[in-house]
Amino acid sequence: VPEHTTGREGFYHLVAAEGVVEEAKLVYILRDHSRELFNAKKDMMLRIASRMNKELDTDRITVDLHDEYYNMAEIIEKDFRCVDVAKQALKNLDIVPIIKPIRGGTDGAQLSFMGLPCPNIGCGGGNFHGRFEYCVIDELEQSIQVILKIIQNVAEA
Repeated sequence: VPEHTTGREGFYHLVAAEGVVEEAKLVYILRDHSRELFNAKKDMMLRIASRMNKELDTDRITVDLHDEYYNMAEIIEKDFRCVDVAKQALKNLDIVPIIKPIRGGTDGAQLSFMGLPCPNIGCGGGNFHGRFEYCVIDELEQSIQVILKIIQNVAEA
């Protein structure tokens, strides 16, 4: 689960469970920084369902997989200009850039795979994907200043 991972560890995150006597549904988010490990997690879910169906001697378990997004690093690694622009804006604002893998980034990942490389640059929160997720007003305001500085720097370039 997300709260028990560090660095580039992926996770299986149960986000919903519902059921009645004759039926149950579990909804998971699978994440990994590596496409290979991400695909291995999907394969694991399919193997578990297959094993359970074999043990139950009937097809009672189904798995419906759909990819929401991939790790934006696949796109950004090809051209680091977007990272350089973000780092310069942070430096202009006397903010020390911290470059590390993080959780989340759905919008940035979607935009990156649509052709607009878009690194995560912070959003004022923490403990993402957990019940202790939070936002800090000062950090939200600071992230607005970073975006405005990026716009200004790109417009002046």
